[in-house]
Amino acid sequence: MITLLSTIFSILGIIQFVLGNFADGFIALVNCIDWVKRQKISSTDGIVTAVAVSRIVLLYVMVIHWYLILLNPALYSLKVRTIVHVAWTITNHYSTWLATSLSIFYLLKIANFSSRTFLHLKLRVKSVVLMMLLGASFILVLQVVVISVSGTMQRSEYEGNFTQKTKLRDILWLSHVTLFILGNLIPFTMSLTSFLLLIFSLWKHLRKMQLNGKESQDPSTKVHIKAMQAVISFLLLFAFYFLVLIISIWSPKKLHEEPFLLLFPTVEVFYPSVHSFILIWGNRKLTQAFLLFLWQLGCWLKDGR
Repeated sequence: MITLLSTIFSILGIIQFVLGNFADGFIALVNCIDWVKRQKISSTDGIVTAVAVSRIVLLYVMVIHWYLILLNPALYSLKVRTIVHVAWTITNHYSTWLATSLSIFYLLKIANFSSRTFLHLKLRVKSVVLMMLLGASFILVLQVVVISVSGTMQRSEYEGNFTQKTKLRDILWLSHVTLFILGNLIPFTMSLTSFLLLIFSLWKHLRKMQLNGKESQDPSTKVHIKAMQAVISFLLLFAFYFLVLIISIWSPKKLHEEPFLLLFPTVEVFYPSVHSFILIWGNRKLTQAFLLFLWQLGCWLKDGR
């Protein structure tokens, strides 16, 4: 039954979905056009484009899940639920880890430390990001295996001792929760560490500038601040998103109550949609292209009157 509450949340969800797809599509389009023109793409643009593409798929998976549980629960069988869960796990994983790799990339490219280890990583920043993504894929494989096994067990008629069956379900559930927390807590910790190290690097830079009697608003300071703003915005949005997901896992009964059934999907869409606009704002090329688009749109609307 369609109620006023479901209508309001549906409208909010659709608006966020449209805006998120627009922002992600805009990022991918601008960077791909620039890639074709220049015949090359920078590491930053490559990571941002990958984040945008993963977010587009993630948003569609979220909307499909929302449609099935809210508007067409008859189609939401155990098999379909497992498929949607696996698709969400994969897209959410890459969306999170690619955004985290952007934080690591900012740290290694912008921060200045005399440590040999840091300098070694700084010279091999592309390899560091690649190895980090490959290492994180191990967690993803384990998550997919656990979800698939759990779904298969629920669909099939399990013969044997009921206690053993319950124990197996408990082990799978505990494994799923553990892997989920690790898969999100590790990138959050890495991004938070990047942010703190950027602050420390900026503090050292400002102190050096003061000792030399130079202006503090130099290009290096501005780059530090810009990177810190991008990282902290991701951290705040991701922390909010992660908290909602944790609540949904530890209180699954809440998801069957109408207010929560409507609220959780709407809140989940908020994080990938809003962060995409922050990525545009934090990239000068994307910001200029976006402002040009808005100006052209304004001219078109003005001429169309």
